[in-house]
Amino acid sequence: MKKTVFFGALVGAGLVAGASAAATLDDIKDRGKIHCGVTEGTLGFSARDSEGNHQGFDVDFCRALGAAIFNDSDAVEYIELSSKNRFTALSSGQVDLLYRTTTWTFSRDVDLKTTFVGINYYDGQGFMVPKELGVTSAKELEGATVCIETGTTTELNLADFFRVNGMSYEPLPVGGTTEAKALFEEGACDVYTTDASALAGVRAALKDPAAYIILPEIVSKEPLGPAVRHGDDEWADVVRWVQNALVAAEETGVTSANVAELAKGTDNPEINRMLGSEGSLGAMLGLDADFAVRAIAAVGNYGEIFERNIGENTPIGLARGLNALWTEGGLQYSPPFR
Repeated sequence: MKKTVFFGALVGAGLVAGASAAATLDDIKDRGKIHCGVTEGTLGFSARDSEGNHQGFDVDFCRALGAAIFNDSDAVEYIELSSKNRFTALSSGQVDLLYRTTTWTFSRDVDLKTTFVGINYYDGQGFMVPKELGVTSAKELEGATVCIETGTTTELNLADFFRVNGMSYEPLPVGGTTEAKALFEEGACDVYTTDASALAGVRAALKDPAAYIILPEIVSKEPLGPAVRHGDDEWADVVRWVQNALVAAEETGVTSANVAELAKGTDNPEINRMLGSEGSLGAMLGLDADFAVRAIAAVGNYGEIFERNIGENTPIGLARGLNALWTEGGLQYSPPFR
């Protein structure tokens, strides 16, 4: 009998938690803006410009959500979070989602009760060093002092890499990107390790970027993407399919420049369903039929977002690589709008 009561209590608690989480989309609509968790400052992904406005790759995905829900890409409040406090901020409801260069892992998914709803950047951990250190490979870092952010997957990856290669190192734990950048630039550590994309952003923000190199080794898989709370399925669907729309738009040739015209109807049923001239996909999400039109018009398709913020013609200088479309040898791929 006690077991039955205990089980019932757990089920009841689960239902309450699920009902609470399911209300996130309603809360956002009532509030009139999205609380989006972003980094404390990673150039190219999320950083403030000279006027204090947030700009970057992850920021644009948040802006796309604002446009899709409210027809206002500025209907977003950006909450800057460190690696240590990001999951607490999500679970406590301080933010509605993380778009914060966060890696999808087993324990974060299962143990921290975090639902990852897609991958907006396929990455891997790398190493950055001053050129004057005179090394060309991470395998030459015996005895190095390494700046590493606590509360990240990079801590274990670093330990594994040095162990496998029979090397020792001196870790210098730091609380976030801002602290790591300052300590690395002043020479408190020989090496800064984190996701290779973030290293490119940090290097571009240093006083003399040319004085630093990113070593060739990539020592982990770091699938980065948006995360919401477990049980928050209605809100998760919105985040997932707005991101999918940006990828599918690039696949089908829909851009910020032509989306308004294509939204009137085309000979491509996939485009018509995505842009709302056929079917009722928007209503299934609790949004207007033209939710994807508004998102694409506001920030462009995935390729436009990439090239504008972190592409090869920006100070970040990243090639598409694994983040090219699947039709071009990459991994970016949207399920069908059907």
